[in-house]
Amino acid sequence: MSETITDWQPFTARARAWFEELRTRICSEFEAIEREVGSDAAFDYLPWQREMAEGEGGEGGGGVRGLMKGRVFEKVGVNVSTVAGSFSPQFAGTINGASVDAPGFTATGISLVAHMANPHVPAVHMNTRFLTTSKAWFGGGADLNPPIPYPEDTEAFHAAFRAACAAFDPTWYERYAKWADEYFFIPHRGVARGVGGIFYDHLECPQEAAWERNFAFTRAVGEAFLEVFPRIVRRRMGLEWTAADKQVQLEWRGRYAEFNLVYDRGTLFGLKTGGNVDAILMSLPPEAVWR
Repeated sequence: MSETITDWQPFTARARAWFEELRTRICSEFEAIEREVGSDAAFDYLPWQREMAEGEGGEGGGGVRGLMKGRVFEKVGVNVSTVAGSFSPQFAGTINGASVDAPGFTATGISLVAHMANPHVPAVHMNTRFLTTSKAWFGGGADLNPPIPYPEDTEAFHAAFRAACAAFDPTWYERYAKWADEYFFIPHRGVARGVGGIFYDHLECPQEAAWERNFAFTRAVGEAFLEVFPRIVRRRMGLEWTAADKQVQLEWRGRYAEFNLVYDRGTLFGLKTGGNVDAILMSLPPEAVWR
């Protein structure tokens, strides 16, 4: 199959449609959880357009930032973006299939981060995406970030993604779980950001059949998240918590913020490609403390 960006446009459109559908379903489920505790919190949606650099080719694109602040979800953002353009010469060489001579790209994806009011309810991150340069590939994953870990929550989360991987390749779960442990790690602290999950990248699509398979896997990742995380939230959201529990959560959030600002690839990609700053930084917690 041709590897030009133009030839991949119908596939980008299909991926975008799925990410938008998943966004709608996730937001509906999170709002339903708020209703269960008597809250009328709802997502606020803010469309944005990508600002093009001077002399840059491409159509720019944009996205929609969805944000909700409620009783259960202290702050949750669910973003979908579809952007196109050219990488800067300094950044192009760091991206799969791009170069100074071929800096063009398209990218579509969904990104979610939820910070919870109750310290017993884990925060969570989920992201899946489809990119094209001179190559085309999927990436993404999800990881659970509990300030106060519960082994049964960790096991349920991993079991959901283990099953999603097993339907496609029996080696993927171990590979992608290990990748998540390595990626979601804070080197200057010497600690993991959370209790892991899966992380995959550069799942390449050299022909249409590979694209279909990789797209199906990416959808399975989204479905696994939508099934397991609300179940964990409902299990923990009614637990009583203390001031000491909240302090643990706030200190943990400080480390979460450090990772996202210093090491996270998605944050860097968004900032380097003219994304909406508020949408990019919606991953930061509403409150955090450092000693």
